[in-house]
Amino acid sequence: MQVREFFEAGREALGRVVVGNEETVDGLLAALVLEGHVLIEGPPGTAKTLLARSLARIAGLGFARVQFTPDLMPADLTGTLVWVPGEGKFELRRGPIFASVIVADEINRTPPKTQAALLEAMEEGRVTIEGETLDLPRPFVVCATENPIEFEGTYPLPEAQLDRFLFKLLVGYPNPQEEREILRRHQSGFRARDLDQIDLPALLDPAGVLALQSEAMAVTVVDDVLGYAAELGAWLRASPDVLVGPSPRGTIAVVLAAKVMAAARGDAYVTPDDLQSLALPVLRHRIVLSTDAELSGRSADAVVGLALEAVAVPR
Repeated sequence: MQVREFFEAGREALGRVVVGNEETVDGLLAALVLEGHVLIEGPPGTAKTLLARSLARIAGLGFARVQFTPDLMPADLTGTLVWVPGEGKFELRRGPIFASVIVADEINRTPPKTQAALLEAMEEGRVTIEGETLDLPRPFVVCATENPIEFEGTYPLPEAQLDRFLFKLLVGYPNPQEEREILRRHQSGFRARDLDQIDLPALLDPAGVLALQSEAMAVTVVDDVLGYAAELGAWLRASPDVLVGPSPRGTIAVVLAAKVMAAARGDAYVTPDDLQSLALPVLRHRIVLSTDAELSGRSADAVVGLALEAVAVPR
């Protein structure tokens, strides 16, 4: 299967369980191809966890959901050594982090010590248990959810961890037409808890995901388009509205994501339009606004939009 075929089939399959949210669906499919991590922000009840579960199903990958709470410890995530009396030795009990697709629900509710364990997994693709380093499966994707409404009892994610997320995708409430379709499906017997009753085909296997990644990486990016990505990053770092701008990891992420979306169209090259369409989800969580910008009511999306207007597009 090629990237274009996977996106077409993936959009159709995820559309069986989720109504609307086309940009979020495309972001999740692109993240899977790149083995990138995704932060999904939205109010409760907007199918954030359902999207991630369905993604794992169509990719033919193992799935685990972890509810992040203030008392969650690193061992609850990674696993630990357990003494087996009958055998007279310690046995490794692996935690949920060893699945290929992890849903970290309400990720900002867990303390920094557990965040650090997750950060190692996200960045290194491995974890350390009692001094022993163990590799995680490939592909490995973390889909973290965050509730933008409640802040009591939460821990702000450190910038270093936010920078490890390929995308920050925003999920909102459906419009009346979409909500009518959601209600119609539930009236017909659809239940999000039971995906086994829904025809969700396994489109890939782990080797197939890595093959798609190789195809996407073969997409050409000309020097002018690379320069455009660099100029966007430089503009944001120099903006008086930005206290901390995107790192080179951010501009690399824009280019990599653009390669996947070009491959999803069946194109062999990346255009400036690809970079522009992905700038918001890739960069919105990688900048820290200045105090003046926040007091003026500017958002990260608005500032990234200013950068897209200000930087000259290569022709």
